[in-house]
Amino acid sequence: MIGYLKGDLADIQRLTNGRVIITLDVQGVGYELQITARVMGNLPPIGDPVQVFTHLQNRDDQPVLFGFGSRAERDVFRLAISVSGIGPQMGMALLDTLSLNDLVQAVVSGNARILSQTPGVGKKTAERIILELKTKLAEWRQQSGLLTAPVAGPVSVIQEDVEMTLLALGYSNSEITKALQAVGQSKALSKTADTEDWIREAIAWLSQ
Repeated sequence: MIGYLKGDLADIQRLTNGRVIITLDVQGVGYELQITARVMGNLPPIGDPVQVFTHLQNRDDQPVLFGFGSRAERDVFRLAISVSGIGPQMGMALLDTLSLNDLVQAVVSGNARILSQTPGVGKKTAERIILELKTKLAEWRQQSGLLTAPVAGPVSVIQEDVEMTLLALGYSNSEITKALQAVGQSKALSKTADTEDWIREAIAWLSQ
């Protein structure tokens, strides 16, 4: 198993199907890796050195290397493709659509709506991901020490209603997440408070 590759970035290709392929020159050998657009955005200029964590997947007897910006991202990818019906391309799509923190938090909190923002991931698939990974990702996050612990926030049933309402009002996902994290620190607002209470407090925080 190839854990990571360290070499000079030789080439970046954006394919018509939306996939991103980079070539890494490691001591004169060019390795092709598929990465997400998120990882591409953090790459150095062509010719500069870079380290990419990797996962080797055999597909139809043809090995494919997938590249990740961190070991944590690769860990979550491996957990994702362990779910029945989730292949490596869907695993990459999840990591491309959501940030690592948002993806883990969505699974741990049981937020199928956030997961369903990923192309190809419907409600049933999102629910299956949550069912199979909720406990595993919660344990992984605690053991890894790389991600922050869950912040205070509404229970998942209320959270989905709050997010849908705030999205309809024109707020972005990142704004909503920050607002719920901030409002959730208030001792005056319980996790089981009414949906309207959470919406009112979130809007007040966003309006500051």
